[in-house]
Amino acid sequence: MNRLAHETSPYLLQHADNPVDWWPWSAEAFEAARTANKPVLLSVGYSSCHWCHVMAHESFEDEATADFLNEHFVSIKVDREERPDVDAVYMEAVQAATGQGGWPMTVFLTSDAEPFYFGTYFPPAPRHGMPSFRQVLEGVRAAWADRRDEVAEVAGKIVRDLAQRELGHQGGRPPGEQELAQALLGLTREYDPQRGGFGGAPKFPPSMVIEFLLRHHARTGAEGALQMAVDTCERMARGGLYDQLGGGFARYSVDRDWTVPHFEKMLYDNALLCRVYAHLWRATGSELARRVALETADFMVRELRTGDGGFASALDADSDDGSGRHVEGAYYVWTPAQFREVLGEDADLAAQYFGVTEDGTFEEGQSVLQLPQQEGVFDAERIASVKRRLLAARADRPAPGRDDKVVAAWNGLAVAALAETGAYFDRPDLVDAAVGAADLLVRLHLDDHARLARTSRDGRAGANAGVLEDYGDVAEGFLALASVTGEGVWLEFAGLLLGHVLDRFTDQDSPESGALYDTAADAERLIRRPQDPTDNATPSGWTAAAGALLGYAAHTGSEPHRTAAERALGIVGTLGPRVPRSIGWGLAVAEALLDGPREVAVVGPDAGDAGVAALHRTALLGTAPGAVVATGTPDGDGFPLLAGRPLVGGKAAAYVCRNFTCDAPTTDPERLKAALGG
Repeated sequence: MNRLAHETSPYLLQHADNPVDWWPWSAEAFEAARTANKPVLLSVGYSSCHWCHVMAHESFEDEATADFLNEHFVSIKVDREERPDVDAVYMEAVQAATGQGGWPMTVFLTSDAEPFYFGTYFPPAPRHGMPSFRQVLEGVRAAWADRRDEVAEVAGKIVRDLAQRELGHQGGRPPGEQELAQALLGLTREYDPQRGGFGGAPKFPPSMVIEFLLRHHARTGAEGALQMAVDTCERMARGGLYDQLGGGFARYSVDRDWTVPHFEKMLYDNALLCRVYAHLWRATGSELARRVALETADFMVRELRTGDGGFASALDADSDDGSGRHVEGAYYVWTPAQFREVLGEDADLAAQYFGVTEDGTFEEGQSVLQLPQQEGVFDAERIASVKRRLLAARADRPAPGRDDKVVAAWNGLAVAALAETGAYFDRPDLVDAAVGAADLLVRLHLDDHARLARTSRDGRAGANAGVLEDYGDVAEGFLALASVTGEGVWLEFAGLLLGHVLDRFTDQDSPESGALYDTAADAERLIRRPQDPTDNATPSGWTAAAGALLGYAAHTGSEPHRTAAERALGIVGTLGPRVPRSIGWGLAVAEALLDGPREVAVVGPDAGDAGVAALHRTALLGTAPGAVVATGTPDGDGFPLLAGRPLVGGKAAAYVCRNFTCDAPTTDPERLKAALGG
């Protein structure tokens, strides 16, 4: 009996018809294992994971393998995006035991959820020194039947070892000038000056690090920081990582040159990168940055927005190549012959423009579209026509599958990106899309006590509780929306979420340490309580919460929130100079703290006043790190920052403050721009 049919996760639903008797993660599953005296197979993956699909087709859809599993194991399937806490705990064990990790993650547990054997993908037959999945199953079954004491000893040792790996953070001061300069030096050493980005292959888009570089340049004027950000963004945008026809970024590049991507497109990458390119344009006026920010925003709205106003999690890497084969990248790659079929006499021009050759840059003579040459040497109208025709032809191909669950944290990132991009480029439709997603988060993900559900799908909230990154990233989105729209209700909602951070995610036994946990104190107990201050594909929950706490304190003057932010940033003072690539968002938040952050109050006689609009736009375009903006009338309008800030001579005025202590107000947008480094 497969029990996944009523789950909200598209990944779990993909396995609902497997012959394996899957359980979702639940106490009932472990009780079933205890009663039947069977070990547990825990299989963790996600919908757009290529090798997860491969292992499913090879093993979980195979009747003989399923029969063996059903007889000897209780099998649990987990979507890592719905249960990042479960994924984090067991991935730490996998990495500690094997030195590597990845998905699908395959872990064997006792009925007390203690792990004793690990792996990732296992093939259906022995390959490259790897045992087959059936061999692994038979070995685990034999050990469970014949060497139970040894299994119990191994499981107990692993759990004890994990407990000893607790962070043990004892607090510390936030990073100052010296630590941030050391972090920049460390990034410089790892920077790839020929290709942009950091380190070797595979290369992931370093969104959080670029935010730090932009903020550091804004605060200090360090040209080297800006140059690394500019060059990396240009190389990513001109390479195969970026969808040159439809906009939006793939997950990562398999090579150092950003040529061949892993083709899955994730909401979190595109939200983070949309914001990065918008901020790069704000700092430099780059036309490429403007185009990429807008195209990425349009991609998210066009291809990821769900019917209820939220944003879907991802598009698969694989799709039908037209012959019935499910192939990675089939939707995106081209050959010269396909160009000729679609474009006729413009095929050679397009091949030169996009770097498409007979040899190809991908597999089987196919090419990933790039921009190897400067666009200015080509006729803009002809290229626009080429793009329209290619995009229309691509739309006739079988599209990649979409994981349409709405993840709270990633939607918070999208809200922030779309709100700011819409405001910068006079695109009210993008701001409206941000408001729509925020409305969904309030309506569907928040319960009566302002506790977040991690996911929803088709208008139904999932059963899994939000984790720290959900609270931090959604609060960040609400704060950005408050600054853009001038609607104080978003500040209020951010405050409710951050109240939970202070009450349920801090170390209550040692609050002065600043330590934060990824799960709430009242969340389901796992074999350990996950805690990680370092970035992964998204900002860590720890530093996301620190940034939102700091922004909320700047808006409200709340000392408890600011103190909590400063304490949380103590870990950045420790890790930033040593591993800056791993804690980029923490470094970006530290830049905001060192700058104040600045608080801008824009007051006017009414919301439609032209003077208010000019000052408000100028404030939003200021580059001061982490600055917050409140706009409205002097009676407050839900923003404490506005209270007691009068008009100047009956005209709209802007006040630039730190810790609610303000410089003299100005009615001149140019003076405000100078005050904010815009």
